Amino acid sequence: MRQQIATLIVSLALLVGCGGQGSGNQQQAGNQDAKDESGLTQFEITNGIGPITEAIEIGEIDSAKVEQGAQIFETKCSACHKMNERYVGPALGDILETRTPAYVMNMVLNPAEMVKKHPEAKKMLQEYMTPMPNQNLQQDEARAIVEYLASVENEEVSATQ
Repeated sequence: MRQQIATLIVSLALLVGCGGQGSGNQQQAGNQDAKDESGLTQFEITNGIGPITEAIEIGEIDSAKVEQGAQIFETKCSACHKMNERYVGPALGDILETRTPAYVMNMVLNPAEMVKKHPEAKKMLQEYMTPMPNQNLQQDEARAIVEYLASVENEEVSATQ
């Protein structure tokens, strides 16, 4: 009898400890923090590694941010990046079709850790053979660059319609 009770207690403890059929929110939160074989969470795989820890949505284009982003791009980025052609780094005219705004911002703000730990950034380094330098930008400046990139992408879409 004691052995049956002990087995029941151990079974219940394992069921509770392993999560059982817990609420969807708890399981979803756990999955968001779960790390894959690269050691990154699903959020980091999608949005990069760095100070941007929440998804960024591009809404209506902010012309003041676009102007600021264009100036920063010209000063800090254009030596290595062009919009529609491969250069020292990849073309960026359609980058927001393949990468999230948060990923772009994390790449701008945290390039060394990105190329060290993120599988896509590692692949890009192998392809282009030049690591992206840290331009020491602030988050609002990185956001302005994303806004600028979104505006360029929108112009190209409008031109083809």
